[in-house]
Amino acid sequence: MFKKIIFVIVFMLFISGLSFSASQSKDKEKKEPLKCANLIYAGSKSSVCFSSKFLETVKVETNCEPSTEFTPVRLAKEDMFQYPFAVMTGEGEFTLLDKERQMLKSYLTRGGFLLASAGCSSIEWDRSFRREINLIFPENKLKKISMYHAIFHTVFEIGTITLTHGGTAQLEGLEIDGKIVLIYSQEGLNDTSNAGKKSGGAQCCCCGGNEIKNSQEINVNIFTYALTH
Repeated sequence: MFKKIIFVIVFMLFISGLSFSASQSKDKEKKEPLKCANLIYAGSKSSVCFSSKFLETVKVETNCEPSTEFTPVRLAKEDMFQYPFAVMTGEGEFTLLDKERQMLKSYLTRGGFLLASAGCSSIEWDRSFRREINLIFPENKLKKISMYHAIFHTVFEIGTITLTHGGTAQLEGLEIDGKIVLIYSQEGLNDTSNAGKKSGGAQCCCCGGNEIKNSQEINVNIFTYALTH
């Protein structure tokens, strides 16, 4: 009788071990969420007013599993290469450091994707960004993206890019070896009504800038396109 009891205990422990191993195996199979960087550049310039809410929509509408929050990442650091998708935004003039220019060029030529947008449609930021891209990629110019492009037909069907104060806009892209690696908007893609502090604090505002109204759907499409091309 005693031997039978011992056998049952050993057998149960063996089964538990199998279950534990299977559980461990399943945990290992779980993929890390895709991480999106919010770049810190020109030394300490960045923005908290680019909403990450579109990442929640990506999670609901697609098979992608992104982290639903941005991670602040310094452009000059090697950490950049841990993030397949990055956002760069802000307001006012800026000048990138030499190391930041080198890193951005390396990031985009080695498979990274950048979504850049002038916060609040800042004219000064737009000028600075265009100057920097021309310095980094003198042979690759920003070009207008047709509304027939696949970017506008990945998750949501987008026929027009509409602005908060009337009118329409057009995105621009930078291609390397025939592949779009950067999408830029001189009008704000920030979706500021969903940006800023999440609990108890004031929301971001656009301060009169002519932001893009359907920015959340556009950002979802850009993110999905970037990860599937």
